[in-house]
Amino acid sequence: MNKQVGAEGIFDARQLGAPKMLILGVQHTFAMFGATVLVPLLTGLSVSTTLLCAGLGTLLFHLITKGKVPAFLGSSFAFLGGFGIVAPMLPDASGNQTLPNTEMLPYACAAVACAGLVYVVISLLISAFGIGRIMRFFPPVVTGPIIISIGLILSSSAVSNASSNWLLAIVALAVVIVCNIWGKGMVKILPILIGVIVSYLVALAIGAVNFDAIGQAAWFGLPLHTSEMGLFRFDGSPEFVSALFTIMPIAIATVMEHIGDIASISATTGKNFIRDPGLNRTIMGDGLATALAGLLGGPANTTYGENTGVLALSKVYDPRVVRIAACFALLFSFCPKFEALINTIPSGIIGGISFILYGMISAIGVRNVVENQVDFTNSRNLIIAAVILVSALGFNAYGGITIPVGSYSISLTGLAIASLLGILLNAILPGNDYAFDKVEGGEQGLNMQV
Repeated sequence: MNKQVGAEGIFDARQLGAPKMLILGVQHTFAMFGATVLVPLLTGLSVSTTLLCAGLGTLLFHLITKGKVPAFLGSSFAFLGGFGIVAPMLPDASGNQTLPNTEMLPYACAAVACAGLVYVVISLLISAFGIGRIMRFFPPVVTGPIIISIGLILSSSAVSNASSNWLLAIVALAVVIVCNIWGKGMVKILPILIGVIVSYLVALAIGAVNFDAIGQAAWFGLPLHTSEMGLFRFDGSPEFVSALFTIMPIAIATVMEHIGDIASISATTGKNFIRDPGLNRTIMGDGLATALAGLLGGPANTTYGENTGVLALSKVYDPRVVRIAACFALLFSFCPKFEALINTIPSGIIGGISFILYGMISAIGVRNVVENQVDFTNSRNLIIAAVILVSALGFNAYGGITIPVGSYSISLTGLAIASLLGILLNAILPGNDYAFDKVEGGEQGLNMQV
C-alpha cells in the first residue's frame, strides 16, 4: 500500500481504517448537500434526482479521470439564470413563485445535456492540439482571479444564511476554527462535520429545529419523478431551440470555471491534475456528467468548491473518500426521510460553515496567484485581474446581462462575463509569455511562471 503522509497531507486514506474513511465521506456529503439541493429548490427540479445525478456524475468523473482527482460534482449555480429564463417558477395560490414549470423544465434539461457536449468538444480540441496551446488562454493571471471571484460571489450567500441565526452561525464557525487550529488527530481532520454536529445540538437546545417534515416523509422513494414531468424533451419546437440558445452558451463560461476549480484542487493537494490525468480528461468527465444529469432530468453538474474547501481543511486528499461521499449521495437519493432530516439543519449553521468554505475558495485563488509568481507590477497582468474581479462581482450584483440574438436572447452571469473577458484580454494584450509546457515535474503543483 502506498502511504503518503506529511505536511502535504494524506493521499491514501486506507491507512486510517474503513470507519474513519466513512466518516470523512460523510463530511464531504455534508459539505456538498446544502448547495446541491439548493439548485432544485430554486428551479423546481427534484431534490432526489439531483442527489442521484450528483452521485452518478461524481463516479463517472472519477472513472474517466482514472480515479486520480479528489473532486465532487454537484449542482451548478451557473445555469440558474438559464433555467430562470427557459422554465421560470410558476405562482402558487398565494401568488408566490414556488411551483415548478413542468411544461418547460424538460426542454431546459435537454439543453443542459447538450451543454455537456460542449465540454466534450473542448476536451477533444485539447487532445488534438495539445494542452500547451490551449493553456496559453488560461494562465494563472486568469484562473487565479476567477477562483477568487467564485468564493467572493458565494460570500453573500454565506452572510444571508448566517443572518437567519447569528448565534448558530458563530457557534458553527468557532467550532470549525478551534478544531482546525488546535484539534488533534481526527478532530483536526473532521472540523466541518464536528461544527455541524455541535451547532445542531445548540439549535436543538434553543428550539430552532422543526422535525415535522421528517415524520411526513417516506423511508424509500424513487429519485426519478417521471409522473411530474418528462425527464427531458428533444424536438424542433421554438421552445426547444430557445432553450438551446439560452443554456448551451453558458457551458463556455463554466468550462473556464472548471479549469479554475481543477487549478484550485491542484494547488490544494500539490498535485498537477491539469497535467495528470490531464485537463482533457477532467473536462470530458465534467461534461459527460452534466450530459447524464440533463438526460435524467437533473441540473448541470460542476466540480464543487465546497469540497475543495474540505480538502484544504482536512488535509485528506484521497479520491476514495470523495467516491464514498458519492455513494452516500446515491443512497440518500432513495430516502426522502434523510432528505427531510438534512433539511432540518437551520440555515444559520449552513451560513457559519460557508464562511469558512467560501472564504477558503478565495484564499486558494490568492495562493494560486502567489505561488505562480504572477507579476502585478506588470500592467498587463494588473488589467486582466482587475477586469475579471470587477466584472465577476459587478455584473453578478447587477444580475448579469442579456444579449438578444434574433428572436432569442442569451443570459450571461457575472462569472461568465468575467471568464470570457479574462480569456479575451489575455489573448489580445501583448506580453503573454506564459508557457504551460515549460513546467517541470508532474507533482509540483501549479508553479508556473508568468
